[in-house]
Amino acid sequence: MKSIIARSLIAVLLVAVSKPSTAAEAISLTRQDNKTVKANVYTPSITPCLGVAIISHGAGGTEDGYRYLGDELSSLGYLTLVVDHQESDRSALRKYISGNGLKKGLENIITDPDAYRGRFMDIAAAKQWAQTKCQSSESILAGHSMGAATVMMEAGAKNNLGIVGGDSFNLYIALSPQGVGSIFPENAWAKINKPVLSVTGTRDTELGGASWETRTEPFNNMPVGCKWLAVIDGATHLNFAGVGMSRKVTELTSNTIASFIEGVHRGKCQDAGQMRGVNLLVK
Repeated sequence: MKSIIARSLIAVLLVAVSKPSTAAEAISLTRQDNKTVKANVYTPSITPCLGVAIISHGAGGTEDGYRYLGDELSSLGYLTLVVDHQESDRSALRKYISGNGLKKGLENIITDPDAYRGRFMDIAAAKQWAQTKCQSSESILAGHSMGAATVMMEAGAKNNLGIVGGDSFNLYIALSPQGVGSIFPENAWAKINKPVLSVTGTRDTELGGASWETRTEPFNNMPVGCKWLAVIDGATHLNFAGVGMSRKVTELTSNTIASFIEGVHRGKCQDAGQMRGVNLLVK
């Protein structure tokens, strides 16, 4: 029975990352160690562009996922790239779960320092390319699940893996961020000063089964200053990847992102409006 459940979960994960994006242009980049990085580019709807946005997928994801985020950020005026992370993408996850099972494989991949080092090289290559196409200095780093851990590390969160982020983006968006545990210690987020939007849902449980409420810990620990926490009623972990009955969740997530960015631009992050289905906290 356990093997059947594991195969079903794997199938769900692969569906989550294999849906092709018809609105994006596929490109290949070269990162610092000369490995090839695949990315999907979403061209902004306005000119000149407002800035660049990089989207970091979760464990087992690919550049073909998170189409709704690419569409949303490009519609707001950002040259947006969803990048593939070859050390933690679909192919890599298959290797991690071989002989270990899905849960153990996921635990191993999300705590592998080399996987995060690869992610940062991917992100750097994507950002460098994008900034040759968009002259604005504004930049956004967004990520889901393992991508959210990547976002927090880049923003300056202390971690148990020895990864030091460069805090090279203007604002950050973390979907399903992790709380205290195998990746982050207590008070990991206390020195993050840039604007950060954290998004979770009331069914967004942790990998080990812990309550979604652990995902609010980064927001609670971060200092005051343009920090938002959006909790979407009924949203599951995979809904934020655009999987399952996710349309309502992705729409609410997109609307929250738009409001957050507008608040940052206006210098009035405290003036956040409320949306039905979203519990929004601001500090």
